[in-house]
Amino acid sequence: MSEAGGGRGSGSSVPQRAPWSLVAATAALCLVSATSVWTAGAAPMSREEKQKLGNQVLEMFDHAYGNYMEHAYPADELMPLTCRGRVRGQEPSRGDVDDALGKFSLTLIDSLDTLVVLNKTKEFEDAVRKVLRDVNLDNDVVVSVFETNIRVLGGLLGGHSLAIMLKEKGEYMQWYNDELLQMAKQLGYKLLPAFNTTSGLPYPRINLKFGIRKPEARTGTETDTCTACAGTLILEFAALSRFTGATIFEEYARKALDFLWEKRQRSSNLVGVTINIHTGDWVRKDSGVGAGIDSYYEYLLKAYVLLGDDSFLERFNTHYDAIMRYISQPPLLLDVHIHKPMLNARTWMDALLAFFPGLQVLKGDIRPAIETHEMLYQVIKKHNFLPEAFTTDFRVHWAQHPLRPEFAESTYFLYKATGDPYYLEVGKTLIENLNKYARVPCGFAAMKDVRTGSHEDRMDSFFLAEMFKYLYLLFADKEDIIFDIEDYIFTTEAHLLPLWLSTTNQRVSKKNTTSEYTELDDSNFDWTCPNTQILFPNDPLYAQSIREPLKNVVDKSCPRGIIRVEESLRSGAKPPLRARDFMATNPEHLEILKKMGVSLIHLKDGRVQLVQHAIQAASSIDAEDGLRFMQEMIELSSQQQKEQQLPPRAVQIVSHPFFGRVVLTAGPAQFGPDLSKHKETRGFVASSKPYNGCSELTNPEAVMGKIALIQRGQCMFAEKARNIQNAGAIGGIVIDDNEGSSSDTAPLFQMAGDGKDTDDITIPMLFLFSKEGGIILDAIREYEEVEVLLSDKAKDRDPEMENEEQPSSENDSQSAEQIASRSQEIDLVDQESPEESSVNSHPEALSPVDTDSAASVSSSEQDSNPMENLETTSLDGECTDLDNQLQEQPETEEDSNPNVSWGKKAQPIDSILADWNEDIEAFEMMDKDEL
Repeated sequence: MSEAGGGRGSGSSVPQRAPWSLVAATAALCLVSATSVWTAGAAPMSREEKQKLGNQVLEMFDHAYGNYMEHAYPADELMPLTCRGRVRGQEPSRGDVDDALGKFSLTLIDSLDTLVVLNKTKEFEDAVRKVLRDVNLDNDVVVSVFETNIRVLGGLLGGHSLAIMLKEKGEYMQWYNDELLQMAKQLGYKLLPAFNTTSGLPYPRINLKFGIRKPEARTGTETDTCTACAGTLILEFAALSRFTGATIFEEYARKALDFLWEKRQRSSNLVGVTINIHTGDWVRKDSGVGAGIDSYYEYLLKAYVLLGDDSFLERFNTHYDAIMRYISQPPLLLDVHIHKPMLNARTWMDALLAFFPGLQVLKGDIRPAIETHEMLYQVIKKHNFLPEAFTTDFRVHWAQHPLRPEFAESTYFLYKATGDPYYLEVGKTLIENLNKYARVPCGFAAMKDVRTGSHEDRMDSFFLAEMFKYLYLLFADKEDIIFDIEDYIFTTEAHLLPLWLSTTNQRVSKKNTTSEYTELDDSNFDWTCPNTQILFPNDPLYAQSIREPLKNVVDKSCPRGIIRVEESLRSGAKPPLRARDFMATNPEHLEILKKMGVSLIHLKDGRVQLVQHAIQAASSIDAEDGLRFMQEMIELSSQQQKEQQLPPRAVQIVSHPFFGRVVLTAGPAQFGPDLSKHKETRGFVASSKPYNGCSELTNPEAVMGKIALIQRGQCMFAEKARNIQNAGAIGGIVIDDNEGSSSDTAPLFQMAGDGKDTDDITIPMLFLFSKEGGIILDAIREYEEVEVLLSDKAKDRDPEMENEEQPSSENDSQSAEQIASRSQEIDLVDQESPEESSVNSHPEALSPVDTDSAASVSSSEQDSNPMENLETTSLDGECTDLDNQLQEQPETEEDSNPNVSWGKKAQPIDSILADWNEDIEAFEMMDKDEL
């Protein structure tokens, strides 16, 4: 959906007056009115408890609506924290979110048909009078075509639909004479200039007063729009045409849908997120069912129901087949690339996809609907609300929650389909969370951060248009509603349009253009009304059996891993390699990487670069595992960069003839004493034997009381530290074994632990690259006894100590100057400013190492892309039950988790995916998405 995207629609079964066969026409929808079949696992809720919860929903609506009318009306929205209205231009701009505001009392219009559904007919009549008296649609303001269509045009049409229903019943609205419809027609004509493009796709924004392109309009220069923005018009525009007889609205909406269908990616049958409205080129080539695309799919299915045009069903089924083939990874729904649909475009999901289980119910595909809904519910139970975006291991990606109603919508439709009282309990949880965490004295406030419970001064109109409507219908019995809800279809904003429109003013040609573009799979179209006895084959535990494996998925494991482990147990194969377990010296792991199409390249600076070419993978599944492995590396890096960033440390040579003039920039360790909090360590240096420090030292007398020099390699850093500590060393310096590496050209390493408790390590440990370490080794060869200071930053030289020393020989002086000169050539700490370091001043240059090898992946977006500083210590929500290896590494391993580092100069991401240049734009943008 769009940035501010409020709503998502749902449908209901087709009434008897529909002109086409009930069996065919209600193929996707009759589940809603099917006989309830409740499953065991949740006790049936009593009529009294349902009524109590329904009354609670009514009270909550009164609290929200009443405060809007008291404190905000006629403003578009209520600001519930400051108890005042939000007026466009009078409050600080929120960017695209404000495009929904048009100074047309948005919340009141969006709430019209909700009032009738909640049996507040007197309030509805008063609200309609206010709309007719106060609302002005001729304001000089630029608004979103999409948001204005679904919220305002949809709200006016929904209000008109129920106004004529009430008038027909004879008690209310007897004075009504289609005034809301006339306002809707006026607004429709104001939106039409947006379609003045060669493609027929509308401009994303329009000025209500001046239209497009005029200088006064301040819009009409845009080139791009989202797929949902252009593809979520047909219900409202067709209804407007059917109500008024003016066919132009339906014609324009159909033309936009036809163009989107023609521009789909032909091999995958997927559409991208953003399209150029003039050329039809895909601007963003990632595809999913969430933000930017969601309601496009929804409107294809519902256009078939409302308009009776088979081509819409054929298009929907074709897209749905592609979604289930590529995007659905039950219970996850992950974006992919339209040209390479086996490649995931992101490792997180957005909250707007929560509508999809409800749409699957309408389609009749109940099992994946139950699975995804349950996964979402577990995320809600963990965070109280569904975060705006969350990762595949269910950590928060974007922490906001603007009180979106999509999950409540899917809950309602799953309950309608199954009759399972479990979904009543889910609805009860939603009510409790709203009252406990979002309710404020002047309404309900959006969550600024679901982790902290902080609020945002925002209550969007869709909260009243949808949330209370779906929650009330969830608990209401048929006799609680004053009209038959089954005679209407829900738009994406949950506005009600009567299904009898299908037989009214059918003047638009319904040419079936679908078959001109693709050979359709006949299996998509042999649906008849789904039989609940087939969906629940004599097993009352059917829905519960689907949900049960997902109950602990959020807290204890990664869902993809569960599925793959189950498959592996059945097949006897091993589960896929996780990034956290990878060891660059493990031959078996290297073989797995090769199978996944991942190459390992050793760089001169000691890092190891990972590069994947999917075409080199053994199979498509291996290619998918390879991409997931790379993405896990990225996720691990991004998390650890935030959590474990330590500043660089200093190794200062303080003995004769240096006296502190030589300061070497050193990498810190995640174990041992923190040199910024503990006193620095001073001592003479001595080389350990064996030099790699991976076994008990054979020269303990040489290192006792001294700072041991050890070489990187062969084992984990923590093991080296324990060995020299046991030999009596007071500190340790690890020197890189990659010749020529230097802190001025390589990212600074941060030594990680070994996955076990490292509290037993009590000596400080620092890491030097080869060139810096070579300075100390040269000093030892020249002077035998070299004393160094290990500290958090360089200390000032002691002039008195330098003066008291005996004059050095000419050779000594020259050697010392040469060493000091070498140290400055590789960007040492300035002796005049010991508190500042000139090495790796960028925080992203800090990266850890706990083994011989580290891996690097390139990024062209240092500032915004999370693909930096790849590390592999544990994340929140790690997969703890896949294998014991996921919790800790055994002591016998030669390497611990991989540490993927980034240089100061990020390489373009096409070094990873050079085969897919056509999709690079999507990779570069995937973490800049805005809902």
